[in-house]
Amino acid sequence: MADEPLVLGIETSCDETGVGVVRGTTLLADAVASSVDEHARFGGVVPEVASRAHLEAMIPTIDRALEEAGVSARDLDGIAVTAGPGLAGALLVGVSAAKAYAYALGKPLYGVNHLASHICVDQLEHGALPEPTMALLVSGGHSSLLLSSDITSDVRPMGATIDDAAGEAFDKIARVLNLGFPGGPVIDRYAREGDPEAIAFPRGLTGPRDPAYDFSFSGLKTAVARWIEAKRAAGEEVPVRDVAASFQEAVVDVLTRKAVRACRDEGVDHLMIGGGVAANSRLRALAQERCEAAGIRLRVPRPKLCTDNGAMVAALGAEMVARGRAASSWDLSADSSLPVTDPHVPGHSHDHVHEVSKGNLYS
Repeated sequence: MADEPLVLGIETSCDETGVGVVRGTTLLADAVASSVDEHARFGGVVPEVASRAHLEAMIPTIDRALEEAGVSARDLDGIAVTAGPGLAGALLVGVSAAKAYAYALGKPLYGVNHLASHICVDQLEHGALPEPTMALLVSGGHSSLLLSSDITSDVRPMGATIDDAAGEAFDKIARVLNLGFPGGPVIDRYAREGDPEAIAFPRGLTGPRDPAYDFSFSGLKTAVARWIEAKRAAGEEVPVRDVAASFQEAVVDVLTRKAVRACRDEGVDHLMIGGGVAANSRLRALAQERCEAAGIRLRVPRPKLCTDNGAMVAALGAEMVARGRAASSWDLSADSSLPVTDPHVPGHSHDHVHEVSKGNLYS
């Protein structure tokens, strides 16, 4: 095995079939096949559609990633796969594929946590993660504050959404405004031309007796929807750009305020932001402003690495190999509610793997 492990990562937790190849902390390939267009007419992700899309895209996407990386599958030191959390059927496609490739090639298998992968991907952009690191993960399914002392074994939940995740709220408000799906990018675009102070939308769970690090966006979503409905009922034109900007400001204000507070309370001087909503331009700008004021170093990967991708899974897998973590056993299963306290799903030694027939899958 080379000093820097060469790992292929497979991500299928939602609607993106992602395959990445990483050597140590160097990204060699990041191939993605998205089924987002197939879900757009439903206004959200349909699990059965996503699973079928993963089945169709899996082998071509793996082939593309290996070709882009300029490596043979035989050269790999391990194969990592998202074991959870996520959509059960979608996860099963990825886990089954990873098992098949690992077994056929005689390589160790690493089932890893989706959220921990979102944190680890920053190593591909900014180098090794400081320990500890506070992470704010914001996506369509998660809004979480996590404290990572060891990305392969010790990730502690600080706070999470108690209802709608931030990305889910973006999708719902975009739908009310008739802006389409997914909502995050289009809300961001319209907000750039609007006034973030035009409408005083509520900030959830920011009262003195509210949980310090938990999030709630259901009330905000409802308030925005009712404001829009009232305008339409009165026959007035809805100022889409101002609504988008004011709604977005309410979301990122709460996210950044709580993240900085958690860093201060825990004495952590690094904040990492990841997940699909981390691509939001206003979130990045406000986080930078508040981190600088608090003396906190902000780390945010480039937008493509914030959304679901195989590179993040490969990054965590490579870290598992580098730190000598136990590989997963062959009975690894998908867990739609896998807790982030389990950065990876260990198992029995894979010493026996090299005794099985490696087949002729790749030369």
